[in-house]
Amino acid sequence: MSSVLPPCPEPEERIGEPQQLLRLGPAGDEPCLRADAARNRARLLDAAARLIAEHGAAGVTMEAVAAAANVGKGTVFRRFGDRTGLLTALLDHSEQKMQAAFLSGPPPLGPGAPPVERLRAFGTAMLRRCVDEMDLLLAAEPGPERRYAVPARRVHHSHLALLLRQVLPDADHELLAHTLMGYLNPGLVHHLTRQCGAPLERLERGWSDLVDRVTGA
Repeated sequence: MSSVLPPCPEPEERIGEPQQLLRLGPAGDEPCLRADAARNRARLLDAAARLIAEHGAAGVTMEAVAAAANVGKGTVFRRFGDRTGLLTALLDHSEQKMQAAFLSGPPPLGPGAPPVERLRAFGTAMLRRCVDEMDLLLAAEPGPERRYAVPARRVHHSHLALLLRQVLPDADHELLAHTLMGYLNPGLVHHLTRQCGAPLERLERGWSDLVDRVTGA
């Protein structure tokens, strides 16, 4: 199948090059913040995490976080832009761990295993993370106009596309990667696990079956 999409960045393992993790949040959330700004950011994230623990992600508003952190609402907006920016910042730590695992961690999720095994391991890890952080992932889900431009999603997509390219060199890797990503969508996982009562183990088996059918393994 011929390629119909422009190439996406490939933040995968390249021999001799160090790995670089991409943050989930906006570019402003960099580790080189001034000390006072970094303290304010940490205080706001701590307040948001407490509110989520007490009321769930749906109960977290910019106003509530400002009140819990004892700062003005404008401070929260300046730091995170909007509610989605705040929630994605809360997800950043687990996203960093996930990226580190599949970019440079031990096999089969990390380099060193055959690509089909890595595809299976990636989906399993994503499904388990999705179940563990379901409410936060759903609350942080951006609208359709931003959903596919989120840096972390592009990293995940590029990772799958590269593994698919290794197994199916003549396929449209980018479209197939989008197809596989659809199986890992938090909304679908929420529907299957919480509304339909499907156990996580069934979703994991389904993922492995889908990978095997797509790749011909």
